[in-house]
Amino acid sequence: MTTVLVLLLLALGTYLVAVIEDWTCRGHFRLSAPLTAGIALLGRESIVPRKPDRIFFEVGPVLLLISAVLAATVIPLTPDLIITDLATGALFINAALVYVLVALLMAGWGPDGAYAMVGGWRFLGQLIAYAMLIVMPITAVAMRAESLLTTQIVVSQSGLWNILYQPVGFVLFFVASMALAFLPPFDLPTAKGELAGGVEAEYSGARLAVFRLGRLTLIITLAAATVVFYLGGWQGPWLPPWAWSAIKILVVTAVMLTAGRYMPRIRETDLLGWCWMFGIPLALFNIFLVGVLVLVFP
Repeated sequence: MTTVLVLLLLALGTYLVAVIEDWTCRGHFRLSAPLTAGIALLGRESIVPRKPDRIFFEVGPVLLLISAVLAATVIPLTPDLIITDLATGALFINAALVYVLVALLMAGWGPDGAYAMVGGWRFLGQLIAYAMLIVMPITAVAMRAESLLTTQIVVSQSGLWNILYQPVGFVLFFVASMALAFLPPFDLPTAKGELAGGVEAEYSGARLAVFRLGRLTLIITLAAATVVFYLGGWQGPWLPPWAWSAIKILVVTAVMLTAGRYMPRIRETDLLGWCWMFGIPLALFNIFLVGVLVLVFP
């Protein structure tokens, strides 16, 4: 029963992400926009390229959706509303999200198209840049909680949320999450202005609908992970725990969708350089600082 409820809430959250994205892009708040867009995609012909790698072409969008859903299975919405409370839940999120790269490389390679292939290899460059900025902040969060249980990480923030306890880690994780979801200004794999859609350029109809559904689910999953790791999860006064989780996740989602739209797109080489020259040293500093705080103020 819990699994079904969480999956239904994940589906509802994905729908709301689509509404917010349409709002931020077009300036019109329409609850029916994702439904009409989905029906339009499903009603179109699903065209197959002339010489595709058929397995990669078909599996790429599905794998993107599966990786986002798998990561969501260990994210608690309330103390009891979680599919599985793994002992290594925090690391499981990172392990599941690694398959986003595999999915986008499949989507880039499978159609045998130039734009799609460039988009896939661009995302590989992004992974090399942001991968450590996902793992290292999670390490610092687990150090404070003294556990990899996601529920225990939320409980450890009862006195002070991690966004205040380790603000550097929060900024790094948030930026890396935007890069993982290839949101502006990190939308290099799609880059409609220069790659005509990149990894999704050769998809149409139902396949494109699944690809976009996977991306929207990925965004809501990363927003939920940010809430669990840094914003106290379900904790908050007056309202029930599920309400606080929902409010925080939607606020983080809105910020993720709007934060980078007014910034110029970053080249993958610049992103790689900045992450390795500045991001990783800051992440190491954050781990050191949290370690000192844990020892001095246990």
